[in-house]
Amino acid sequence: MRLTRTLQAAAAVAVLLAATACGSSDSGGPSASTGLNPPDLKAQSKLGKTEGQVNLIAWAGYVEDGSNDPKVDWVSDFEKQTGCQVRSKVAASSDEMVKLMKTGEYDAVSASGDASLRLIASGDAAPVNTDLVPNYKDVFGDLKLQAWNSVKGKAYGIPHGRGANLLMYNTQKVKPAPTSWSAVFDDAAKYKGHVTAYDSPIYIADAALYLKATKPELKIKDPYALDQKQFDAAVALVKKQNPNVGEYWGDYLKEVSAFKSGDSVVGTTWQVIANLAESEGAKVKAFVPKEGSTGWSDTWMVSAKSKHPNCAYKWLDWVISPKVNAQIGEYFGEAPANSKACAETSDKNFCTTFHAGDTAYWKNIAFWNTPIEQCIDGRTDVKCVPYAKWVQAWTEIKG
Repeated sequence: MRLTRTLQAAAAVAVLLAATACGSSDSGGPSASTGLNPPDLKAQSKLGKTEGQVNLIAWAGYVEDGSNDPKVDWVSDFEKQTGCQVRSKVAASSDEMVKLMKTGEYDAVSASGDASLRLIASGDAAPVNTDLVPNYKDVFGDLKLQAWNSVKGKAYGIPHGRGANLLMYNTQKVKPAPTSWSAVFDDAAKYKGHVTAYDSPIYIADAALYLKATKPELKIKDPYALDQKQFDAAVALVKKQNPNVGEYWGDYLKEVSAFKSGDSVVGTTWQVIANLAESEGAKVKAFVPKEGSTGWSDTWMVSAKSKHPNCAYKWLDWVISPKVNAQIGEYFGEAPANSKACAETSDKNFCTTFHAGDTAYWKNIAFWNTPIEQCIDGRTDVKCVPYAKWVQAWTEIKG
């Protein structure tokens, strides 16, 4: 079954993805409203002769050449068709991606929102001429020119895939069925020792998202833009939750096991994890609660120092071509970015399951971003708490 191979890939990336939001306090903000002014770099105006090589930085499962699984290979055909030999390095965190891109030795990177903004702000990522990426026209509109991949209407990358952080619960032990994140926050004591939470400082944003809906007096506009009062409230909520948490998860296989055994009965998850848990007999459901959810969106970006920019552009177009984008989505376990990819998936229900083209669904997802002192919600009269302080608070929360 194709999904099984998807999950095998996820096994390799689960711990890595826990770090996708791990940024630093000097990262950039999202859009024109924040006043982010990256260096004045120009996008490539036309494609030239390919250089015979392209050096990539990627999350595990994004650049597969058959060496991990002979049946999973979208690199070999790319090399044959373009003459660009792929050399890739798997990164373990967004911080590592940023450091590697600064060396100038890599041509492109599959950056999550936190890394992408830092690369834009520092001038390490170049604007992208989307006219040179023919398959871009078929990318879902709600992924184009977003806060994590553009500045002032200028594209800095090509959207690749996305996913949401869901609330999963044991249908036999959690009754009535929850509708809100209150199940893991205000009502967590009901399930003391059996609550699970995502093991990353960015999880504080989940608490902030809940408070945005339930404590309007805090005036939270963006869960990644928290002034000191808002941040303290979110941290207090996660600290209150802590005694009820049986396990913080980073390895998705452990979460599946915990829900199967009953050690965990309610907590955050990804769609791919929920699918596996249910297929292995766990009585679970996963959904986006009424307050919405956090999530991730990954973008392929070109280095401003790229030595092989023509091959890099060829790669960007290749990974969002319908068939390849479908392969990556199924193998990795995420919604593809290309609207035509859904017709190419081996599981014809895949895009429905992962809400690939469900615009209303994604409107309720607050995609990961890196908190900085310059409030990324546009406020200028206060300073927001930078990510370094989130890391400190997370250490304190877990004790």
